[in-house]
Amino acid sequence: MLRAFWWKILAICLLTYTCTYGFLVKIPKLDDRLQESIRNFFFHVPMWFGMMILLLVSVIYSIKHLNNPTHKNDSYASSYAAMGTVFGSLGLITGALWANYQWGQPWSGDPKQNGAAIALLIYLAYFVLRGSMDDEEKRARIGAVYNIFAFFMLFPTLWILPRLTQSLHPGGQGSAGNPGINGKDLAPSMKLVFWPAVFGWTLLGVWITTLRIRVQLLNNKYV
Repeated sequence: MLRAFWWKILAICLLTYTCTYGFLVKIPKLDDRLQESIRNFFFHVPMWFGMMILLLVSVIYSIKHLNNPTHKNDSYASSYAAMGTVFGSLGLITGALWANYQWGQPWSGDPKQNGAAIALLIYLAYFVLRGSMDDEEKRARIGAVYNIFAFFMLFPTLWILPRLTQSLHPGGQGSAGNPGINGKDLAPSMKLVFWPAVFGWTLLGVWITTLRIRVQLLNNKYV
């Protein structure tokens, strides 16, 4: 029994640790703007990590579905895409809250913000597309193709285009909004919270997704 639930127990422990020590750990004083708002780093950035992992799993199952069409593969693909979109939305929200303190307003039209919003809209269109079709086989097949397209659109919208334009967000060209926040400059004390947060939030996403998949498979069994 413990073998089946160990990762769920680990997720609870990691998130408990993140949500407590994340507010207690000593943080570096990078500049007068960041101050205590840097603790949002333990929530905002892990959401994007979790989103990418969940959406990667989703696109893998979409590819598997195209090679071997089954309700199970389609259920896994759509469920992981849904949870990845939720994580992306949470990342956008926590980012807006942070931007309100750093840039003076929650939404400033920064290329990174716009790219993230476009990426989420592309995934929301995926669910609209699926909901517009009654034929299950057609919905699963077209959904799988669109899901692959949506995943690869993440790279230009989130990683490539924002780096080619002026941006306040770290990682963008001329980024001056939050100096010093990157993997190389992250203080050792913050790494002790950041990486457990990444794994904890991701495991929570997988946990919720498995529950959604079970419900879908049970409903399909009794239809």
